Amino acid sequence: MQVIRDAMNSADLPYSAVATIGNYDGIHRGQRAVIEQVVAHAREAGTQSVVISFRPHPVSFLRPSEAPLLLTAPLQREAQLEALGVDVLAEIRFNADVARMTADAFVRQFLHQRMAVQALYVGRSFTFGHARQGDVAMLEQMGSELGFRTVGVEELLETGQPISATRIRQALEEGKASLARELLGRPYTLRGTIQRGDRMGMRLGWPTINLKPENDLIPAQGVYVGRAHFPSFPATFDCVTNVGTRPTVYEHYQRVVESHVLGFSAEVYGETVELEFWKRLREEKLFPNVMELSAQIGRDVETAREFFAIQRRYQEGDDEGSRPRDQGET
Repeated sequence: MQVIRDAMNSADLPYSAVATIGNYDGIHRGQRAVIEQVVAHAREAGTQSVVISFRPHPVSFLRPSEAPLLLTAPLQREAQLEALGVDVLAEIRFNADVARMTADAFVRQFLHQRMAVQALYVGRSFTFGHARQGDVAMLEQMGSELGFRTVGVEELLETGQPISATRIRQALEEGKASLARELLGRPYTLRGTIQRGDRMGMRLGWPTINLKPENDLIPAQGVYVGRAHFPSFPATFDCVTNVGTRPTVYEHYQRVVESHVLGFSAEVYGETVELEFWKRLREEKLFPNVMELSAQIGRDVETAREFFAIQRRYQEGDDEGSRPRDQGET
């Protein structure tokens, strides 16, 4: 996938492509429904599929105090878009000039004159341009004039509500990893570098890896079952991840993201890892002593083993039942 970092000033923009516009943070199920149509249309037309996005997020520039915590790190988003078959990611640097640009000017000068898009897919509620003057109706009208097709894609619903990055952020901030997984269509994943810790997990009998996340949004404090992906290893490992301050061991400690990876003991300091969050088991809490903390970690590990054993039986088709549903999260 080609990545264009400054699309407004690039001389290498794709021409006569099928495109979509949006922030595309998270690449959740609703966003994928749009992107999949873009990719399919582009392949049928024998042209390129393009995701036009903004960096930084417009709210971060316009109202920094209200800026959302982004769900995906830049490299994660690029990998997810490439996996969906997108040919080009065209990032527009959101600055004062872009913020002042009217919707009409954006369509005429960028979409039509610079790119000559032949089709544009956006969510039905999509708005753009200065003061959000542009919408799907405007794109349809201008497309008829300028010679491109506009498709407004209906929002995808989950439990009667639209799937959105805002809804996923709220779920994660409340520790509802299972709900976030349903909305995303995959587990929420933190990407980052493994750094040296204080080896407290080793002393407790449960060695951990300590993550320095690249993502803005860290799930709510608590203990989660998940999986760990190391680029240097071909396998995926089940794990138990703690997000918190370790109150049994320390007072007023900084928040950490640490995982006990089941069946894994390699030296991986400095390497990149991706940690998936499948379900929150419990809140982080203060135990009377480290022995009781260690015993609880052991129970958490056994719960994780059982959880993924059920998942694997379902995936292999051995359970002869319906899709396994998560119990309520604490």
